Amino acid sequence: MAAPTRPTHPETRQIGRRECLRLLDRAPWGRLAVITGDRPQIFPVNHVVEAGSILIRTGSGTKLSAAADKIVAFQVDGFAAADRRAWSVQVTGHAVEVDNVREILGLMPDLAQPWEAGVKPHVLRIEIDEVTGVSFPVQLRD
Repeated sequence: MAAPTRPTHPETRQIGRRECLRLLDRAPWGRLAVITGDRPQIFPVNHVVEAGSILIRTGSGTKLSAAADKIVAFQVDGFAAADRRAWSVQVTGHAVEVDNVREILGLMPDLAQPWEAGVKPHVLRIEIDEVTGVSFPVQLRD
């Protein structure tokens, strides 16, 4: 695991793994980062957390081909208005396509309905290797 970077603000806090997983589970969407060719590409996606991994439905295409059997990154962010703090959770892990039909059918009731219309028969599972998070105060203009 990479050492956390030193925060630039004294009220910036690292978030523990358990809290990161809770925030990840509650976030309605995130961003999947993959490498296509020799360039990074980021896709906004909705997801679910199941048994310590992240599940994403997708169609055939760039996301699937660039992510399957590769190391990927995933990020979710949020804002707590009550205490004016933002948070960010970053995941790295190995993405695999779930190819067992029975497993896919068993997961379907729990999988998020994809935002984009169209056929999304593929399921990517990100097996989490590392999860880190940070919480920090936000300067809002009144």
